[in-house]
Amino acid sequence: MSAAFWSIGLRITSITQRVVREALWTERSLVKTFGPRGTVHLLAAQDLPMWTSALSALPPSHNGQTKEVRLTSEQTDEVVNAIATALCDAELTIDELSAAVIAATGPWAGELVVPAFNGMWPRWRMALATAGTRGALCFGPNRGPKVTYTNPQRFLPGLRPADGSTALTWLIKCYLYAYGPATPQQFAQWLNAPRRWATELFDSLSGELQQVEVNGSLAWVVAGDTTVPSIMPQSVLLLPYFDAYTVGSHPRELLFPGRAAKRALTPSGQAGNFPVLLIDGIVAGVWHQRRSGRWIDITVEPFDQLTAAQRRDLDDQVERIGAFLEGNPRLTIGTVTAGGHA
Repeated sequence: MSAAFWSIGLRITSITQRVVREALWTERSLVKTFGPRGTVHLLAAQDLPMWTSALSALPPSHNGQTKEVRLTSEQTDEVVNAIATALCDAELTIDELSAAVIAATGPWAGELVVPAFNGMWPRWRMALATAGTRGALCFGPNRGPKVTYTNPQRFLPGLRPADGSTALTWLIKCYLYAYGPATPQQFAQWLNAPRRWATELFDSLSGELQQVEVNGSLAWVVAGDTTVPSIMPQSVLLLPYFDAYTVGSHPRELLFPGRAAKRALTPSGQAGNFPVLLIDGIVAGVWHQRRSGRWIDITVEPFDQLTAAQRRDLDDQVERIGAFLEGNPRLTIGTVTAGGHA
């Protein structure tokens, strides 16, 4: 959660983590829920109708589970409806929600058949992320150390998914504005969706998209979005775990050149498992932070010698982290020994 907060904080001048927390839990302009790839995201609440409709329109995925474990479409609908009802005026822990869902649907929902981190989960848990992508569930504030869930209708009354086709068009355009030029295959990877489906979807929108050439290969942008700045901006940034920039950007070999690929990607090429030092948009190091009271110890491991200007910019970034986290930062240039996020 601290990484998600800093992803927002580094993009907005002068705010603190307290401001992001208030946006999430008090103002409700942010919502913590299941987003692309079924992973937890912080999304703009005003965009939730589009997100839920677009994600619900993706081809179904079995997530590698066997037929004996999977929920049928009818069972999935039943569980999602039970979740929405249980959370309509409550914030429940996973155990409380489990009891409510099983009571509403039947013993089959409680069968311990889903392999989990420390044993087996009940069958209904396979529909937890689906409930999020359909707008029936989102996260509530933690109750002590325990996560809670609630229904977004509580703070977004009248929430209704948009038309599926309209939402998918919106999602592609948002993706290309952020990450383009990009290919349908890269879009499919970002969504964890079938490549053929993504290619067909891009083809269906060819009138609203535009092909451009990048390093000898064809990719897509939103029609007309071809302006390139005459002077490339220079920056030094410390991106947290699973920042949207590193997770969504391709080709990987341009973003993670040389040593960066070995040090900051998983063996399978997954990005986001390491916080990275970004210089002029390219991964140029890794970093780690550890907090003790008011002190925030930040270790940065650049892959190459920093210039004097880059070191000044890095100092400024470290001070910005301290201000955002409302602590006293201390910078060390050295080897990062912490492993990647599981």
